Amino acid sequence: MIVGIGVDLVDLARFERAVDRTPKLRDRLFAESERDKPLRSLAGRFAAKEALIKALGSSDGVHWLEIIVSNSAEGDPGFELSGETAAVVSARGITSLHLSMSHDAGAAIAFVIAERSDEAEASGIRESA
Repeated sequence: MIVGIGVDLVDLARFERAVDRTPKLRDRLFAESERDKPLRSLAGRFAAKEALIKALGSSDGVHWLEIIVSNSAEGDPGFELSGETAAVVSARGITSLHLSMSHDAGAAIAFVIAERSDEAEASGIRESA
């Protein structure tokens, strides 16, 4: 069952200006394993993290550095969550996160679907309002 969706669009030129103006953004927004990626890739990761927060319905208990956008062996994007952020996702009954990302025409976009399994639904886990 889908319990949340989120989408975010990042203007690459605006993102680049923000990172150039405030270099510490890399340290505040991205895990060490993400920081050395090209700006276009960082913009996509930023959009993915924002889309995740929207799919969750709130940023309460969510920490940027506890969200890593990585790729499977097949190249599919996904999330590696840790700490309080992972606990928040679990507490909301979310059992699967689906991520799609794209870059084109000076923009990066990400779309996230948060799902709860039928087993979680049957156990009485409900959406937080």
